[in-house]
Amino acid sequence: MLQKFWLTFVAKLKDMHEILNLINAMSPFLLLGFLLAGLMHVFVPNTLYNRYLSNNNFASVCWAALLGIPLPLCSCGVIPTAMSLKREGASKGATVSFLIATPQTGVDSIIATYSLMGLPFALVRPVAALLTALFGGVLVNIGEKNNRSLKAIADGKASEIKPIVACNSTEGKKNTNFWHKCVAALKYGYVEMMQDIGKYLIIGLVVAGAITVLVPDSFFALFADNSLLSMLLVLLFALPMYLCATGSIPIAVALMLKGLSPGAALVLLMAGPAVNFASMLVVGKVLGKKTLAIYLLSVILGSMLCGLAIDYLLPRSWFVMPWAEMQQVVGHTHSWLSFNSVCSVLMMGLLIHAFVQKYRHGHDHACSCSHHHDAQENCTCATQQVNQSLLVLQVEGMRCNHCKANVEKAVLAVEGVESVLVSVENKTVTVTGKVDVPRVIEAITALGFTVTEP
Repeated sequence: MLQKFWLTFVAKLKDMHEILNLINAMSPFLLLGFLLAGLMHVFVPNTLYNRYLSNNNFASVCWAALLGIPLPLCSCGVIPTAMSLKREGASKGATVSFLIATPQTGVDSIIATYSLMGLPFALVRPVAALLTALFGGVLVNIGEKNNRSLKAIADGKASEIKPIVACNSTEGKKNTNFWHKCVAALKYGYVEMMQDIGKYLIIGLVVAGAITVLVPDSFFALFADNSLLSMLLVLLFALPMYLCATGSIPIAVALMLKGLSPGAALVLLMAGPAVNFASMLVVGKVLGKKTLAIYLLSVILGSMLCGLAIDYLLPRSWFVMPWAEMQQVVGHTHSWLSFNSVCSVLMMGLLIHAFVQKYRHGHDHACSCSHHHDAQENCTCATQQVNQSLLVLQVEGMRCNHCKANVEKAVLAVEGVESVLVSVENKTVTVTGKVDVPRVIEAITALGFTVTEP
């Protein structure tokens, strides 16, 4: 009995060693992905994402998908970003296309996919995201009958909104030199991005470890002759969960090690990040139940068709061999293992630093106002706020820095707002100025958040 327990324990330790190998293989590419995400955020102007999305045609849907695929937005951050695009004039089809494509991939997750699952998977993910986004966006545009009246309503509301400078617009950064932009890119990639998706990446690794230890090796072999059934099982697991594009990778790898087919793994990588309860509630609330149905149909049907194509139309070796080859490299090349281990330690240190910064300064909120800041970054509106009214709103649904930035931008666009302080941790939005409260609430709820006055 004791011998059997010891043999089982040793086997589980070997399984956990596979997870450590997985982390070591992933870390260098994650670090590179976070860096590229920061560079894109700082150097690519926001106007690029707004310019081509307003028309109710195939071109706007295509542009929305192509612009969304490389964006490093987490599954919660894409919701207010898409709603903001809709508020600024993007067509409903382009908005849905952006919602479907963006959370499935990103420059960071594509690189991480290549590191763990090989080049074929890294190429298939963005292609599958593009196809499902085009399908959903085109369906929404076909079913959109009242585009002209909606545009007229948007034009009528435009007079209520004053122009502002977008958070990563080139206009707001024309006086920023190259060195400051590089520092801002590093801060965004290795602090803000890690604050946003680091928790979900760790959860993904923990879940992958639990699957490796607890799920029998032959579990998914039961479905070896029925890919459709295994995909339905994966959908049942993935749809209600909150998974980010990067955090879903170790889970998919762990399930493939237990016998899951490559096509079913792709279903997890697509449906998990693209759909969760929060996104379903917001899409249904802001865009309507009909659009929600098309959104779900596009993700579910698109992911299953792409998964079936991988399992039955493409060579299985394309999607299985890269992982086996990576295991051999990690297991036998000590210099590569040493380099990867250093990257793993560095990534863990950066994650710890990001979380410490987030929770240590959880009550320190930077001022976002419509006034300029001086050379010492002090807000010049501070002396003008004494006699202004103060409005504090409780806002549910904010989870990340993208949520915060979108709320700040929307509230600052309301006439009369002097400054806004957003706390994701406390779920509050503090507005200073002589404002119409219903308009402030409308600006926030238009992004898909729920607002209550304390």
